[in-house]
Amino acid sequence: MNAYLLWVFAIGPVLIAEALLARYEVLAYGAGWRAPVTELPEGVPYARGAAPDSPPDAYLVYLDGIGKRRVRDSRDGGQLVKALIARAPELRVLGQVQPYSPLAAPLAERPVWKWLRRRIGLLLFLHNVMQIFVAADQRYRPLYNRAVGSQISTQLRLAGYRPDSGIPVVLLSYSGGAQVAGGAVDELHTQLRSPLLLITLGGFHNGANDLTSAEHLHRLTSASDRIERVGTWIFPRRWPLFRGSAWNRANRAGKITVHRLDPATHVGPSSYVSPTAQLPDGRSHLDRTADTVIALIRDRHSATGSPNDP
Repeated sequence: MNAYLLWVFAIGPVLIAEALLARYEVLAYGAGWRAPVTELPEGVPYARGAAPDSPPDAYLVYLDGIGKRRVRDSRDGGQLVKALIARAPELRVLGQVQPYSPLAAPLAERPVWKWLRRRIGLLLFLHNVMQIFVAADQRYRPLYNRAVGSQISTQLRLAGYRPDSGIPVVLLSYSGGAQVAGGAVDELHTQLRSPLLLITLGGFHNGANDLTSAEHLHRLTSASDRIERVGTWIFPRRWPLFRGSAWNRANRAGKITVHRLDPATHVGPSSYVSPTAQLPDGRSHLDRTADTVIALIRDRHSATGSPNDP
């Protein structure tokens, strides 16, 4: 009992502080106190893969999970993005978007966070966890959605995307990135008027964001993914009982397709992006995930045709 109380008194204030900091950033964006960051660090391209002078089959924006702290990093060291680029040279891929910062400011690059990271690295993860719940909170969700939707739109334009071009934008999201991806749909539709395809990988979200302007959502999941399953439990809008929720309306409209990636887990040595966990066919979990994502995009391309085809 004493150990439990010690844990509560030690972590409780930290969580409260994180919650306040998470709200501050979205409010600072809304009040115009700080302008979102648009420029990338020297040497970091706005996109990789297909060249911008020859229209790609699609622009793919990768929205990583709570491990995202910098422009360059991701939970798997960038292996999924590298695998997508290597297997699908027809795609133009963006991996620099900061889904847990309405101001598009990488967390690990802020001076105070650099100091904290060397001493209490767990705080960086707690910060991003809190940002997910801010993005899901009905009081802040519209503003958060507009902020990150505008960030994605800006990065796409800088990467060569032309509004009204008809080239699809694919939002590939991992874990909590799914909350951000769903929230960005309306803003991207308004600013770019692009076809939008959503692919969630172990998606953790509250089901409240309107998906009307998205063509389709492909849900990549696994029976062994406990974290995604928790999301379906704790957010009532994901429950079938709430038929009027945005998620359930999209489901009834046939906009959501489930793809099983058993026996992958959410994190760890058997995760969706593990390069070592092997399947019976000899592929790694990373290989299968990359192959599945590419197949979904190519199937969409084959079904609709390229806007640049004669």
